[in-house]
Amino acid sequence: MVMPKMGESVMEGTILTWLKKVGDEIEQDESVLEVATDKVDTEVPATHAGTLVEILVEEGDVVQVGATIAIIETVGEETGNPSSTPAPKTEKVEEKELALEAATSNGGSQMNGSLHQQNDFATATRFYSPLVMSIAKEEKISMSELETIEGTGLEGRVTKSDMFAYLKNRTNGNQTVATPKTEVKTQPVKKEQPLEQLQPSKSYGNGIEVVQMDRMRKMIAQRMVESKRTSPHVTSFIEADLTNLVNWRNKWKRVVQERDGVALTFTPIFIEAVAKAIQDFPKINCSIDGDNILMKKAINVGMAVALPNDNLIVPVIHNTNELNLLGLTKKVSELVEKARNNKLSPDDLSGGTYTLSNIGSFGNMLGTPIIMQPQVAIMSVGAIVKKPAVVETEQGDMIGIRHMMYLSHSYDHRVVDGALGGRFVRRVADYLENFDVTRTI
Repeated sequence: MVMPKMGESVMEGTILTWLKKVGDEIEQDESVLEVATDKVDTEVPATHAGTLVEILVEEGDVVQVGATIAIIETVGEETGNPSSTPAPKTEKVEEKELALEAATSNGGSQMNGSLHQQNDFATATRFYSPLVMSIAKEEKISMSELETIEGTGLEGRVTKSDMFAYLKNRTNGNQTVATPKTEVKTQPVKKEQPLEQLQPSKSYGNGIEVVQMDRMRKMIAQRMVESKRTSPHVTSFIEADLTNLVNWRNKWKRVVQERDGVALTFTPIFIEAVAKAIQDFPKINCSIDGDNILMKKAINVGMAVALPNDNLIVPVIHNTNELNLLGLTKKVSELVEKARNNKLSPDDLSGGTYTLSNIGSFGNMLGTPIIMQPQVAIMSVGAIVKKPAVVETEQGDMIGIRHMMYLSHSYDHRVVDGALGGRFVRRVADYLENFDVTRTI
């Protein structure tokens, strides 16, 4: 079992918790462990049914994508007969061949008497993984000799590393059995240091409670600092009259709730307007790589979601422009529910090309959002409030009570100038102000 790819650009993950222990029976697609990346915490399912025979990484280890993290003996294999137990596919045949090469290069048949003894693994007093038994077979290590090897794995089990360390010190008279010079790296490349080791102790005096940042908060802090350091932020503001839109939504929200079982909020309507504006101004849908501007064909709008623990996460609606308003409403509801229950997958968080933040849900009027790298723009929408405003009528200008909202558009001035950034937010406001009140959903 290897560390799977956990989303776009994610190359490593941190082992949070093993949900299974050695010896447990596992069904295919059953969750085996929890892994954290810089995008999401998620459970990793088993790719095959069988028995978990060895855990190769510990909780807290940071593991590269593709590295072996555990060994599962698939249904039908017999651990007592090494000749019928193939080495795990993830280890490849390369390790096995390396062990054979090391043995034959040091005399082969000239090794000690234990090399010619028939191994009887049925007499084993402890469990050995298929990989360990395969190495023992190729190196002609008898069961009595294998039983003397000290294990450093879980519950004292002998691991691949223990076998190679033993072979390095194993002698035949004055001749030493060589350890394979090349070893497939399955162990983690690094381990997360406890927070108390990273930060020196500091006294803050009485009346101050010290609360350590959790992993997600530290990640958010790092990303926000990186974004401000990377992108010269400029923010444009505009106020929009959403009176017609508010009246339309009030008319349809009960219908949608009773018919489709989802809440018709303003967020999917805002996302629809953003997707339309991106089609009008495709240069806003890009990222920067050095001196290259990467224009994105797919319109994938992310939406910031506040979590119960006050952290923030940004799930993505892929191909936003291909969904109608009801489809967007259902997708928004689904992603919000998954986010608040920690059920988002890596795919739900990857591939975003533009981001919307609805700060109005907290009663905020306007803000200056920080860009989600490597995107080049982000929009926040404030609270919709009733205000006196000038209304143009056939009889002349009048003062009326209108539903007004501020839109804030932050953009990367390296690639988005004020003209493009300003026109874009104005176009989003136009779509909202000119909302077709005769449409159905």
